[in-house]
Amino acid sequence: MKKTPEWSSQYIFIFAAAGAAVGLGNIWKFPYIAGENGGGAFVLIYLACILFIGIPLLMAELMIGRYGRSDPAASMELIAANEKKSRAWGLVGLLCILSSFLILSYYTVIAGWVLDYFYKALLNHITFLHASQASGAFKRLMANPWRMLFWQSVIMFVTIAIVIRGIKKGLERAVMFMFPLMVVLIGVVIIYATTTGGFYKAIVFLFHPNFAKLSTHSILEALGHAFFSLSLAVGTMIMYGAYVPKKISLLKSSVIIAATDTIIALLAGLAIFPIVFASGLKPDSGPGLIFQSLPLAFSKMPGGIFIEDIFFLALVFAALTSTISLLEPSVVWLMRRFSFSRTKAALISGIACWILGIATILSFNDWKGVKILGLSIFDFIDQLTANFFLPVSGLLVAVFVSWVLSKKTTQAQLAMNNASIYNTWHFSLRYIAPLAIIIILLTMCF
Repeated sequence: MKKTPEWSSQYIFIFAAAGAAVGLGNIWKFPYIAGENGGGAFVLIYLACILFIGIPLLMAELMIGRYGRSDPAASMELIAANEKKSRAWGLVGLLCILSSFLILSYYTVIAGWVLDYFYKALLNHITFLHASQASGAFKRLMANPWRMLFWQSVIMFVTIAIVIRGIKKGLERAVMFMFPLMVVLIGVVIIYATTTGGFYKAIVFLFHPNFAKLSTHSILEALGHAFFSLSLAVGTMIMYGAYVPKKISLLKSSVIIAATDTIIALLAGLAIFPIVFASGLKPDSGPGLIFQSLPLAFSKMPGGIFIEDIFFLALVFAALTSTISLLEPSVVWLMRRFSFSRTKAALISGIACWILGIATILSFNDWKGVKILGLSIFDFIDQLTANFFLPVSGLLVAVFVSWVLSKKTTQAQLAMNNASIYNTWHFSLRYIAPLAIIIILLTMCF
């Protein structure tokens, strides 16, 4: 049996895992929901959710990967067999792989929009004097399936090319180049943002603890985002965990990954919102903030065209560190299940995902009238994964590790000598995380 490759070092592993977690949605969504739900007060609630739900689940997934040393389905099946439990637990891993595949199919489309805007920014083709011009440009992109297909294809090609090269020459080299550069580029935008006149307002928006704005909805927002922001339940952390050497502490790594994810999200807020506030724009534009509001702001600011290039390049890197992590689980599953080479598995999985992505592209234009349960194809896949597959997978992973596996097994795998820390982790995973995920499920369903 071929030996499972390993990350060269802990910091490369952390870069890879943090890069997988820091995605396009995290960069615009977390700063906005933090500001709208009490700023620093929301951040405190969010950190508590990360501590008692996010990190325990992240540790559980990394542990499954390192114990099983294979794709999510095989790892969970093997571990269950070792514990003399039903091999059907492997289906949970398979659901994680399916989720990452479905998410990648539309994520590459959105990443393609970012690449399109980066290309336009380089050519100085993004110059909007009015909101209607910014909105019109984005609508024209949505109405052009061929343009979207081209950029989606570029993203998918680059993703497949990186994954084909394997862990050492592909994933490691990619994240070691893209992740630090993404952070540096965000830092450059922050320096620029301090000159706009909106920096203080952005700090107040993000960090001033306004407990009056906290509500039940705010807590649910923090709960949901803590779960989804760490790329949990999509198989990527299980897969990345399979490459973690035994000597690396999963507790320490999980804390660093979660902290890095949160810090970058807040830094993104300090890069984006001073520009938004200085331009008199609304911070609650969602995806439109990136593709309509910010380009409009950049067009009106001194030196904005240059900063716009840097900003969209940072987003391209954020997208690619996520796409390679989303493709990896299905590739390794194909390699194991059908004895494919990595090249063949990456091409099959990547092309299949690319084809499914075409349906998402067409759902914005030619197939706009096609509905599944009243939803467009894009909205259906998005809601199916976000509202059902991910919470269910996360819940079952928590149950599997904390209820099915023995304490002796998990303690040995985590190599946690401090009994109080281990018991806190186990209690959180056994009771707090499942309850929180059930609340998320019920909130999304009703």
